[in-house]
Amino acid sequence: MAIDDAEILAFEVPSGDSTRLDVWLVERLPDFSRARVQGLVEAGFVTVNGAPPPKAGMKLKGGERIEVSIPPPVPAIPEPEDIPLSVLFEDDDLLALDKPAGLVVHPAPGHLNGTLVNALLHHCPNLSGIGGVARPGIVHRLDQDTSGVMVVAKSQRAMDSLVKQFSSHTALRKTYLAVVHGVPAPCFGRIENLIGRSTIDRKKMAIVQKNGKNAITNYRTLATLDKLSLVECRIETGRTHQIRVHMASLGSPIAGDKVYGHPGWDRNLNPQPQRQLLHAWKLELRHPATHEPMAFTAPVPPDFPAGLLAADMGLGEVPAQ
Repeated sequence: MAIDDAEILAFEVPSGDSTRLDVWLVERLPDFSRARVQGLVEAGFVTVNGAPPPKAGMKLKGGERIEVSIPPPVPAIPEPEDIPLSVLFEDDDLLALDKPAGLVVHPAPGHLNGTLVNALLHHCPNLSGIGGVARPGIVHRLDQDTSGVMVVAKSQRAMDSLVKQFSSHTALRKTYLAVVHGVPAPCFGRIENLIGRSTIDRKKMAIVQKNGKNAITNYRTLATLDKLSLVECRIETGRTHQIRVHMASLGSPIAGDKVYGHPGWDRNLNPQPQRQLLHAWKLELRHPATHEPMAFTAPVPPDFPAGLLAADMGLGEVPAQ
């Protein structure tokens, strides 16, 4: 993984030096703990002979060339930036917004500014410190290339309430729209299994038999047109990449998904999707102060195929573009 301003360290493993990769690196990086080295491997900052290793504990044989990219430190306190926000609702406790695709939620290596957190600090000057200075107000997140509804806590009581709601999902309902290849088989249903880190590619999530977290997605196909389908997904859990993994497991990956998708199928689309076509369409929860039920809806973005939306069979609130 290339990161601007990263420090690149190169090593040559002596012939016959056989040990675990993470153990070998810790011996040569005395300022790094084993957990830190394992984190670098899992995040893709380590290569062995030019390729990402399958796992941090891989066995070295000797003669390998190892490169480690040390990402620059993330500033402890993000700076406010005047980045426009599409606000759906706001009061003293709660902010609901429509996050555009491409916007990173919080600063991280490779995205030190220009994030949603930077925008929030400009929009809400008193937000800093609520829930921590690095991710103020953030109670959940969307992938960089996923669009749609997000809520932000503007007070400590809102933070406490929303964290509890997102953890338990008892008073929470999250509904997404996805454009997928083909038609999911069956066309509606409930997927429940474990999702965890892939043992083949540590940068990906996968359905696993053990060492994973329970993941539940209820889905139904709303419309089908030109080898694409519009699918509504209501999730009861919030696992990393959950919908993307579950749709791919049905043989209908999300169009434009560069990690779990099918590049060849994407190339045959006109226009070709520039991101995974996944949209957090509706979020229902209890107001953190009044406890009244609330529902926020984000308009379907213009990169969703207009023909599919016009052919919508059952989601009346989705407007044709």
